Amino acid sequence: MLLIPAIDLRDGVCVRLEQGDFNRNTQYAADPLEVAQRFAAHGATWLHLVDLDGAKNGAPRHLDVLSRLAGATDLNIEFGGGLRDLATVEQALAAGAKRVVIGTAALETPAFLEQACREFGDRIVVGLDARDGLVATRGWLQTSQTRAVDLATTAVTNGAKRIIYTDIATDGMLTGPNLPGLTAIIQAAGVPVIASGGVATVEHLMALSRTSVEAAIVGKALYTGDIPLHALSDWH
Repeated sequence: MLLIPAIDLRDGVCVRLEQGDFNRNTQYAADPLEVAQRFAAHGATWLHLVDLDGAKNGAPRHLDVLSRLAGATDLNIEFGGGLRDLATVEQALAAGAKRVVIGTAALETPAFLEQACREFGDRIVVGLDARDGLVATRGWLQTSQTRAVDLATTAVTNGAKRIIYTDIATDGMLTGPNLPGLTAIIQAAGVPVIASGGVATVEHLMALSRTSVEAAIVGKALYTGDIPLHALSDWH
């Protein structure tokens, strides 16, 4: 199982939200490049980069940061936030993203997801964010009536080759991952699944590794030191 560090961007700086709440926001670093370089120095090969402003407003706001990080590090960057049409997907890939994450649009415009998957193959990842088992969209500000497991199945039918599953209730809370919810998504999807949300300890990583997840995304716990940076080279 691969450990992927996360950087969440808001107004150009590294932050973490609690349960996706923009009013529960903690800034951890002013310079995303410094953080990315620190992750790389400790063995990270991938970086999960989230444009929170883009997710909230419907179009990417931090493509310049993506370009800067891609140009100054050897990290493979997975970028998401506000990618809701082919033009913005192409812009993110051109800025240096190895993979892009489509979230809201996977639910709201499945024809776009199908077209993006057809054109870009496994460079497209579906970001499946769930609150109480239901898909949340638009920077987690809205909750749909679609079950996460149903969207997982539909997304794969539309061509998705990989899914990132985030349990919103645990995200940023350091309380541990939602293993039953994750297992349900793995079973429904039948493609590689990356787990996100709630990972706070090495024990949580061990629990995830006993599932069939491809990778675990960790953000807050790496900033707080609950998971030591050397874990990035231990889990690869």
